[in-house]
Amino acid sequence: MSTGRPLNVVVTGGSGPSGIAAARALRNAGHTVFTVGSDQPRIEGAAAEAGSGVTPLVCDLADLAAVRSLYTNVQARLGETGGSVDGVIHLVGGWRGAKGITDQSDEDWEFLERGAITTLRNVTRVFYDDLAASAAGRFAMVSSTAAGTPTAGGASYAAAKAAAEAWTLAVADGFHRGQAGLKQDPVEQRSAAVVFVVKALVDAAMRAKSPERNFPGFTDVEELAAAAVGLFTSPAADLNGRRLLLSPESRP
Repeated sequence: MSTGRPLNVVVTGGSGPSGIAAARALRNAGHTVFTVGSDQPRIEGAAAEAGSGVTPLVCDLADLAAVRSLYTNVQARLGETGGSVDGVIHLVGGWRGAKGITDQSDEDWEFLERGAITTLRNVTRVFYDDLAASAAGRFAMVSSTAAGTPTAGGASYAAAKAAAEAWTLAVADGFHRGQAGLKQDPVEQRSAAVVFVVKALVDAAMRAKSPERNFPGFTDVEELAAAAVGLFTSPAADLNGRRLLLSPESRP
């Protein structure tokens, strides 16, 4: 659970509505927040919208060397306080679909693999040790209900999400084996990796653009943001390795 001190949290995929909402909610909860995007003007605008004190950083998360440089940058900015990273909220995504199986294109797969899988692999590998050492280490990604009920048209998307989920659950296993699952001298579980599952996300701009739509089953980005904040006040043992369904009808 939270140590009672402000935590250091990195929000990846911070330029979009969900990233802005998560960064704002985490900052309002008193945490130090770094928000990361690949385009400097967009991420700077997103950080400004999230609120004073949110620090924007630019990184191509699909480039392992760039993610290592991002980590060094964050450490340098935390150096005065001797802090390390306590949480990563991974909100990198994207959608590509087709009519069926035979027209699933290599270009779409490469896009989805890069965005959904490669970025997550890079971020978890680079930030893992900090999260494992933290008294309240948390990693979260956002997946889709499509991973559990894939369609022919969404085959590439569902497969990429399923792979990202599997990697995240492996991170959770690593946290468990190094803490509560130790064969000798186990310690209380303090780090957790979780998967947030949604049908789709909706934000205020989408509602304003289509006021006639009800967006049934969609999860508001503000609810996702609140769930991200809640990770740091819930016991790691209750969270680690869980798939948490976020919907208007079901909350973790």
